[in-house]
Amino acid sequence: MKKSFVTVIVTVVFFLIYTTGAAQKAGEVCYNPNLIKDTTKKSIKSMAYALINGDSIKINYHSPGVRKRIIWGGLVPFDEVWVTGAHDATTLEIPKTFVVNGTEIPAGKYAIFTIPGKDEWIVIINRHWKQHLATEYDEKEDVVRIKVKPKKNTHKERLQYFVEITTDKSAKISVAWELLKIEFELKNVN
Repeated sequence: MKKSFVTVIVTVVFFLIYTTGAAQKAGEVCYNPNLIKDTTKKSIKSMAYALINGDSIKINYHSPGVRKRIIWGGLVPFDEVWVTGAHDATTLEIPKTFVVNGTEIPAGKYAIFTIPGKDEWIVIINRHWKQHLATEYDEKEDVVRIKVKPKKNTHKERLQYFVEITTDKSAKISVAWELLKIEFELKNVN
């Protein structure tokens, strides 16, 4: 009962932080880059966070803006490995073993990359999380690759990750930017 109450309180606090639209100060992490007053051309340091059965799932990333640019097939080329954010590799932190697309992923910190395509994307979870952009990306370090279909979405000026709890043991991770959204499922083994 106590653990459940603490989980609820932590979730509520993160929800309140996530939904507030305060401007970001230097070094702060933003939980919803599409709600802040956007006065910068820089990519915003951001995070998506959720608890699955008491286990925290964190995604740290830099959120670039559209700024009237052609994103898909322009700024982000098709059929090339992309950091799926800006600057450093986007990281996924999981405290226990999770399953993605049938593959068990041990607790730890990983990089999320994608290979965007016109009709299909490949989502990549890679062991080498500490790198700038995809310059050091090595396919041999991939833990799992998932083929997904991009979906049409409402306009998101800034790239944004979401961790949506779907059951008490699973979540849907999605990333949305401009008019597209991709998603994949993450399941707790226990």
